[in-house]
Amino acid sequence: MKTNAAFVQKEGFPFPLLSDERRRVGLAYGACDSPDARSARRISYVIGGDGRIKAAYPSVSPASHAREVLAVLARSRV
Repeated sequence: MKTNAAFVQKEGFPFPLLSDERRRVGLAYGACDSPDARSARRISYVIGGDGRIKAAYPSVSPASHAREVLAVLARSRV
């Protein structure tokens, strides 16, 4: 998606952003109520190399979330 690519470049992220335009992942993980939802709720999952969910965050605060996830990664060798 062009808007994601522009945002990545503007912010200098060293990784691509994924886009769920059809809401398939959002619906599967409970972040969207319908394919027509205007936006998704802020929900995060840490998924291990084995494909299993290691941590779930049903409500995310942008101010503290990165620290929370980094702490889980440091403890669990995901």
